[in-house]
Amino acid sequence: MTMSTIALFAEGGGFNPLDLSGGGGLFWTIIIFVVALVPIWKMVMGPITAALEARDDRARAAIDAAERASNEAQQARAEVAKKLEEARAEAMKLVADARSRAETRERELIQAAEAKAKDLEESARRTIQTEREKAIAAIREEVVDLSIQAAGRVIGRNVGSEDDRRMVRDLVAKK
Repeated sequence: MTMSTIALFAEGGGFNPLDLSGGGGLFWTIIIFVVALVPIWKMVMGPITAALEARDDRARAAIDAAERASNEAQQARAEVAKKLEEARAEAMKLVADARSRAETRERELIQAAEAKAKDLEESARRTIQTEREKAIAAIREEVVDLSIQAAGRVIGRNVGSEDDRRMVRDLVAKK
């Protein structure tokens, strides 16, 4: 705008941008604001916007890292649970195997004890039978001796020859 144009507006009674009491103050404020807006935007708003965007990027990166860490933790938890279940299954198998071996060993020990008891019982029976036979033989011998002594007293002579003893033994053995 040239000076003549400004003077034209001043004379005509229309809008005078130089008159600050009218709308001129607002006009110049808008002009200054529009002209200052570009440097303000570049010097102030640019760094603020860049800082906000950097903060948003860091926040997004932190959220992504947290999600990854959460996923990794869930995977690790699942893996630990799986390994724990495998360890429990292995422990149960070991316990079952040990129980089975213990039951087998118990049966073996019982069978061995029963066999030993049976052998001892049989041995005791044989010993008893042998001792019984010895006792019966001793009793028979005693009966033979008593019979020969009784016969000798009844007859009044000495009875005790080997023939007499054999005859009495045969009589006692038949009964």
